[in-house]
Amino acid sequence: MTLARFVVRRAAGGLVFALVVASLTLLVARLAPGDATTGEAIAMTVEQRAALRADLGLDQPLLTQYGRWLVGLTRFDLGRSSLFKRPVADLVGERALNTALLAVVALVVASLVGIPLGRYTGASHAMLARAVGAASVAVLSLPPLLSALLLVLVAAHTGWLPAGGMTSGGLSGAAWLADLAWHLPVPVLALALPLAATLERVQSRAMAEAIGRPFVEASRARGLTRERTLRVHAWPASLAPVLGIYGVLVGAIFSGSFVVEVVTSWPGLGRLLFDALLARDVWLVAGCGAAGAVSLAVATTMADVVHATLDPRLLERRG
Repeated sequence: MTLARFVVRRAAGGLVFALVVASLTLLVARLAPGDATTGEAIAMTVEQRAALRADLGLDQPLLTQYGRWLVGLTRFDLGRSSLFKRPVADLVGERALNTALLAVVALVVASLVGIPLGRYTGASHAMLARAVGAASVAVLSLPPLLSALLLVLVAAHTGWLPAGGMTSGGLSGAAWLADLAWHLPVPVLALALPLAATLERVQSRAMAEAIGRPFVEASRARGLTRERTLRVHAWPASLAPVLGIYGVLVGAIFSGSFVVEVVTSWPGLGRLLFDALLARDVWLVAGCGAAGAVSLAVATTMADVVHATLDPRLLERRG
């Protein structure tokens, strides 16, 4: 299979995946008891509630609602939020940028920490390497909610970093960027720590396996130093399995960001989805699901393409 054909197949599969996830999100949100017009906090007459349901399109059969939503999806029209009184597409676009910022920074931090540590632990049997591996297992054992709460607790008690939020507000330009950087560490660490631990474990195992390959042992027999053999031969050979899990890591980021954004009050898709669920805002819930599915499909497709570019054997297996 050629790389171009592989890209087209993965992109088509990603599109189908995004559509299925978004459709299931809408279906679950619509079949759940209640909607934006129900609840004790909403004081409405029967006529007002009926008018609101008609305005939101909730008075029509489910199949009709789904069909209209699909047609709107082709025009990037995801309906109107009953909670924020704004188009869902605008809200999702704004919050998706915030989640993307958090996810990209967390993934970069996790890569810069996890991959070098995995390279070290996979090539060494020292006590420190074993301690790093044990620490990674311990971090992976912590639920995202607990790790996020611990970081928020430390930030709140020490005052070293803001415990929540994205910015302090009322700032612009360089001051806004500095304030944003000041608010990033707590949510980024909450997301990055389990990702770094995962990368360390995968890289460590891949490095240990690469060291035992014949061509790596042959390079040592030719007189290369151990460090040069690891850097030039073993480490590049060990990167393919690591790159292969980046699509899974992106999924972990989106699932973990829901908890992290709620705990740290980060205004991203996770927080928006949480608010939409509380308000029973059907179209906003579906829009958040669609945005998350599209982001995950794009990220996994890109990871697979990079993996296939570096390891052409993947194309032969898919042929």
